[in-house]
Amino acid sequence: MAVYTHLAAEDLAALIAAYDVGDLVSAKGIAEGVSNSNWLIETTGKQGRGERFILTMYERRIELEDLPFFLDLLDHLAAHGCPVPRTIHDRSGASFRMLDGKAVALIEFLPGISVDHPTAAQAFSVGAALAQMHLASLHFGQSRPNTLDVAASLQTLKSCGEEPLAQIDPALPDYIGKAAELCDQWPSDLPRTVCHTDLFPDNILMLGDKVSALIDFYFACEDSMAYDLAVTHASWCFSKQGTSFDHAIGSAIIAGYESQRSLSDEERAALPVLAQGACLRFVASRAEDWISTPADALVTRKDPMDFARRLDFYRSEGVSAFAAGE
Repeated sequence: MAVYTHLAAEDLAALIAAYDVGDLVSAKGIAEGVSNSNWLIETTGKQGRGERFILTMYERRIELEDLPFFLDLLDHLAAHGCPVPRTIHDRSGASFRMLDGKAVALIEFLPGISVDHPTAAQAFSVGAALAQMHLASLHFGQSRPNTLDVAASLQTLKSCGEEPLAQIDPALPDYIGKAAELCDQWPSDLPRTVCHTDLFPDNILMLGDKVSALIDFYFACEDSMAYDLAVTHASWCFSKQGTSFDHAIGSAIIAGYESQRSLSDEERAALPVLAQGACLRFVASRAEDWISTPADALVTRKDPMDFARRLDFYRSEGVSAFAAGE
């Protein structure tokens, strides 16, 4: 269970009392997530009708100085009609509080489930929701650099070393050279905004065919909108091991995106390179995690080759991988 810090019932009750949400009824640890502690909170609600929230304690991988950016972004997107949970501010107006030296935030609960095998209709909704978010983010007024860009991924692979990479898979060292090529090819003049950059299926909740919530914005940063679309495309359109590509899902995501925001010719031409860079990010991070995880650790390692195969697909297929549906 992804609850790294134990909070006693009286500590949780005192924390919830700092918000105008009624009294604490129950708190249940949430198993999903690997970086933070999360609880599903139920309260009596302000008018006694009961309400649900997500309480997050930020344990690692998030710098405290970045937290106002992430939480302000949620509020901005929610205020502009995006399916994004808003931050619940405490009685003093603060978006987060400190508890035993760690930051905690109370977030609106939005219903929905993550899908493992999306339909084309669901993929269309995902693309449309992403474009809606991009358009709203244009007016956010805050920025944060992408610290996991293609240059950082190249450096991560170099830091891993060719021999350790080869122990994961004999083909993996070759991706150092492919990463260097991508750095040389990377476009720098595409339209930019604040992007999610991590819209895997488990970060999108669905109700039927509709997106009910985009969640987990803790990798949000400024980058090209087409790059964010490429990350989403690479995350949604393949089998788990990256061995097969679903053209119907891929075309539905692009069509859904363009139902809200049209891609320029320059963006469409850049998508194959952007998608390779998106895959490279996860090749590098998974390789680094694999090497740094002790052999006897009770953790299921994620295979970096799952995204290496995706990278090679985009490298070979080019722009045809992004054909929109009719």
